[in-house]
Amino acid sequence: MKCQQRADVHGKTKTSVMESDKEILVEYHQKYAAAKKRTCILVTAIVTAIVLIVTAVCTLGVYFGVYYSPENDKASIKPKSLMGQSCSDPCILNLVESIPDNLTFVKGAPLHSSTYEGIMSLMANAKETIEIASYYWTLNGQDLPFHDNSSWEGESILETLISSGRDKKIKIKIVQNKPKGRNNNTEALAKYAGAEVRTLDFDKLLGNGIIHTKMWLIDRKHFYVGSANLDWRSYTQVKELGAVIYNCPCMAKDMGKLFDVYWYLGVPGTTVPSSWPSSYSTDINSNTSMQIQYNGTAATTYLSSSPPPFCPNGRTVDIDAIVDVIHKADKFVYIAVMDYFPTTQFSRPRKYWPVIDDALRRAAFDRRISVKLLISYWNNTWAEMPLYLKSLNVLKYSDYGVHTNIEVRMFVVPAFTESQRKIPFARVNHNKYMVTDKTAYIGTSNWSGDYFIDTGGIGLIVNQNVTAEPGNVRKQLEDIFYRDWDSQYSTNIDHFNFTTKGHTEL
Repeated sequence: MKCQQRADVHGKTKTSVMESDKEILVEYHQKYAAAKKRTCILVTAIVTAIVLIVTAVCTLGVYFGVYYSPENDKASIKPKSLMGQSCSDPCILNLVESIPDNLTFVKGAPLHSSTYEGIMSLMANAKETIEIASYYWTLNGQDLPFHDNSSWEGESILETLISSGRDKKIKIKIVQNKPKGRNNNTEALAKYAGAEVRTLDFDKLLGNGIIHTKMWLIDRKHFYVGSANLDWRSYTQVKELGAVIYNCPCMAKDMGKLFDVYWYLGVPGTTVPSSWPSSYSTDINSNTSMQIQYNGTAATTYLSSSPPPFCPNGRTVDIDAIVDVIHKADKFVYIAVMDYFPTTQFSRPRKYWPVIDDALRRAAFDRRISVKLLISYWNNTWAEMPLYLKSLNVLKYSDYGVHTNIEVRMFVVPAFTESQRKIPFARVNHNKYMVTDKTAYIGTSNWSGDYFIDTGGIGLIVNQNVTAEPGNVRKQLEDIFYRDWDSQYSTNIDHFNFTTKGHTEL
């Protein structure tokens, strides 16, 4: 049609043209218009033919690629480009916990190996390298002003680590947050075990923040990720949860890339690259997860990281992973974290940051997902946190015409002895995990804006369907959540007696 309109325009002559030329001009423009019309029809026909050919090829490709694929009996089929790598390593994933002294559960409640046992086992398996990323180090009882005999597990870990470098000649590399004073533990490791120690100064790198990661990486074959700091209290006085993965080079090497980012940034004077070199990139992420077997049970898995500037090409940002897990849940989202704020906490000025909060409200309201939050309460809880939690909890009431299934409970780790009461920054549920009907997420960050904007942290994501298989990590984590949720240490927020407290990062 456009071609015909253009011919009509060209077919008009000005009144100033001489009569003798008029017939010539009219004849010319008529021929021109006809030619343009034929050209337009020809082009249209060619384009149509090309579209039909391409469509036919694509249709045949889908037909033969899907209906004649050996995978066609699976419930969900992804294009090969989105299925990620396949790992044949005999990966073992053990959940590990620190259960504070004197904290007990009912008979038959799920219990796992301790964090101490997991870390000691990792070091026993080390043959060449031990790489650690940590917030701070207080493994010796004398590192704190108050001494308690329960510090022996932390001291044992430090002694074993020193022995690994000194006696077994294992290469030790440590990345730590910039300490406020001296770090006696890492100084001892450098002196007696030959450890290489690098420090991350987030004030210089990003203007704010800390490294809050808790990572052990052994021979780029085994690793730990979880909530436990390099602190003796994290083994006997603070409730922790993490994962120890053995014989899994395919994922340990990807964890190594996370460590390499920290190691690079620990060089004095280094700045965060605007574009990371390709050697730091990964193709294991939320879009192309690793196809794997943990404990003989099929899963897909990947590692996430924060803050965004620390994420080279292909790395899923930690907050994106968390929101993605929430969005993909079909039935429930259960969360156990120490702190929950839809704001920033430590940056100034503080800002509203409802990324997770909005995702949970939408899941509960739009998709009728069951949402449960198990949040910690201790001597250092901020007084404002219950206000945000109550605004979620109130949505469960149907009196206002709102029919959502959100419930918040507070978890308290009691101090059973006077000595336990005197230990600073202890007796708290320090967990940082989420479990849905599809996915287990184990992280290192508290859930407020700062931890995802300018703080170093990582997460392990394991996607598994609902199954009662003993090796199913997702189901094991769900069972741990219900153990704590139904325990005597958990109270619905509506019936909880809050008092004003302060807060310090842990």
